[in-house]
Amino acid sequence: MYPAERQAAIIALAQGGTGEISVAAASVALEVTAETIRRDLVVLERQGVIRRQHGGARLVQSTPFEIALAQRRLENAPQKHRIAQRVLQELPEDGVVLLDSGALTLVIASVFPEDRRLIVVTNNLPAVRLLSRKPLLTVLALPGRVRSVSQGAVDEWTRARISQLNVDVAFVGGNGLTAEAGLTTTIPDEAEVKRAMMLSGRRRVLAMTSSKIGQNSFCHVADANEFDLIITDDGIDPRQARKLSAAGPELAIV
Repeated sequence: MYPAERQAAIIALAQGGTGEISVAAASVALEVTAETIRRDLVVLERQGVIRRQHGGARLVQSTPFEIALAQRRLENAPQKHRIAQRVLQELPEDGVVLLDSGALTLVIASVFPEDRRLIVVTNNLPAVRLLSRKPLLTVLALPGRVRSVSQGAVDEWTRARISQLNVDVAFVGGNGLTAEAGLTTTIPDEAEVKRAMMLSGRRRVLAMTSSKIGQNSFCHVADANEFDLIITDDGIDPRQARKLSAAGPELAIV
């Protein structure tokens, strides 16, 4: 079990009871050592999801958005980690990269290398906390209204700031992708921010789990051929893979 899966399972155990979880109970339920659970509780406390107490932890009821995001990281966790590892191959040795908001990009942030002097621009507030602990990275948080669901800044302030940038690589996500409709997402503000992100990149990379490919969401972001590379997992429908490849971008399946 990946750490993100285990941490989401700890949250689920607490939510299924009184809002509290003991180290001993989580250790038995998840079949890992007590020390592993304690390390997970430290991570969750840093994210603001729980508060540690003697023998365990309790949920912080004032931050349901953090819990929701942690649970989303649980979905397709092995696929997200494979995609994140492939994304690392696209990082320059130095330069500027832009990272979108979302559960997958948060996983990507968690595996960023610590040995490169990169500037990382992002609207992903949970990712800011993770990346700022890596001393060689310079992390720039974009301004704007923060959506509670994604904890990403998405409004005209965000879009205006991005429109002034030129980055080496832009890593973008979304809610749906087909060869016909392109990349789509749920609300107009988010669509405009994602499009500005994509346009800011000299190299444009779309990272997305296969569960979203073949789906259409509400707002159009970009055509498939506006990306240089699409990274997804091996659960992609072969017909969708053929259509996307024919549309123009390189398709990396992991």
